[in-house]
Amino acid sequence: MEYMTESTDRSPGHILCCECGVPISPNPANICVACLRSKVDISQGIPKQVSISFCKQCQRYFQPPGTWVQCALESRELLALCLKKIKAPLSKVRLVDAGFVWTEPHSKRLKVKLTIQKEVMNGAILQQVFVVDYVVQSQMCGDCHRVEAKDFWKAVIQVRQKTSHKKTFYYLEQLILKYGMHQNTLRIKEIHDGLDFYYSSKQHAQKMVEFLQCTVPCRYKASQRLISQDIHSNTYNYKSTFSVEIVPICKDNVVCLSPKLAQSLGNMNQICVCIRVTSAIHLIDPNTLQVADIDGSTFWSHPFNSLCHPKQLEEFIVMECSIVRDVKRNAGAGMISKKHTLGEVWVQKTSEMDTDKQYFCRTHLGHLLNPGDLVLGFDLANCNLNDEHVNKMNSERVPDVVLIKKSYDRTKRQRRRNWKLKELARDRENMDTDDERQYQDFLEDLEEDEAIRKNVNIYRDSTIPVESDTDDEGAPRISLAEMLEDLHISQDATGEEGASVMT
Repeated sequence: MEYMTESTDRSPGHILCCECGVPISPNPANICVACLRSKVDISQGIPKQVSISFCKQCQRYFQPPGTWVQCALESRELLALCLKKIKAPLSKVRLVDAGFVWTEPHSKRLKVKLTIQKEVMNGAILQQVFVVDYVVQSQMCGDCHRVEAKDFWKAVIQVRQKTSHKKTFYYLEQLILKYGMHQNTLRIKEIHDGLDFYYSSKQHAQKMVEFLQCTVPCRYKASQRLISQDIHSNTYNYKSTFSVEIVPICKDNVVCLSPKLAQSLGNMNQICVCIRVTSAIHLIDPNTLQVADIDGSTFWSHPFNSLCHPKQLEEFIVMECSIVRDVKRNAGAGMISKKHTLGEVWVQKTSEMDTDKQYFCRTHLGHLLNPGDLVLGFDLANCNLNDEHVNKMNSERVPDVVLIKKSYDRTKRQRRRNWKLKELARDRENMDTDDERQYQDFLEDLEEDEAIRKNVNIYRDSTIPVESDTDDEGAPRISLAEMLEDLHISQDATGEEGASVMT
């Protein structure tokens, strides 16, 4: 009984390491761990320093063979990408654990701590921990390289409008900025009668064409040109071109409708004024205040042109003005504008003040005009109208003068304008003084027309002091409630991105 007790209390035996003689527990290799590690390196063949490509423009990492992926620092996606770089050597060992070792974000280094196991010498399993250093090298991806080249494109949209004024393009520019439709463009080029948008893919161009069809009345044609082909893989490389034509009508144009179109719009008079162009052409009859909207398909079916050039606008002074209360409406008449007031006025050209020649006309500006006010209009009685619809009209139905808008002091309006607009970054061929005048006309249209303002992002200009919504002359202004604060992204003292708002 005593012998049995002694055998159960005996501790396990120890052996001496065959290399250094240190007592160790028995193992298949009969070698201590220190000697085993000195003789065998299971991490041999696994590279300790690896390079990884990173595109600074789009913040993506290169994943062989040909893809670029978006990964945040110390994320699971980035760890998987790093392990794939050493996938072949890791297949010979067992990966137990992997994790990032913290490094400075701007150090261009990624450190991954690996724990691996491998069977060595007579079935002994050895575990080892080591760090793989990844060097982040800058390399521009193919997409960003095409953007920087500026000449590489797969699709182009040529937006054109056969008119001398760019009001529609200024309005379209603000819509593009508001909805971010310029983000996928490679390049925007401004030419004399329109804009060119370049894209890296046909799908982005088609999305832009659909946007244009929803925002302005237009039509388009598509074409493509074969650049190269591979008969073995049956692949073709095309360059696509979309030609978009906007209706040649702008705000404040005087137009003459065809008899058939005028009748279909509620027996309107053929001579009308365009009060705005959005997704449709909005017309008003200055004799009856009847309004009508003409979309793109209707316009191309019954086309009409502007009778006068914007530079033909003349300044008149109001001599007498009276409001017309009872308007005789014809059978089948359309909608009447509630925002305008019909008035009968006698006007005289400011250039003919030394004469007694005056003109009588009806106008839709009765709510704005008073005797002594200045107003801009077209003198149809003394100009040469070369239009097929006007030539067929009875001369008695053609008014002598068509008034367009009330005239204010432009210098004062510019000085008191406490707001601004953003512009598209584009290549300009040339910038003349006429473009600046047309841009000022567009800004004045925004102040006068609330319907257009709703579709435009207007930013407050902190350099201009805040005043009342109307000035001494009664010129309309944009209220502070309709303005947005301009946001600027800046760097704070710690190097992190911070936001500062202009107030």
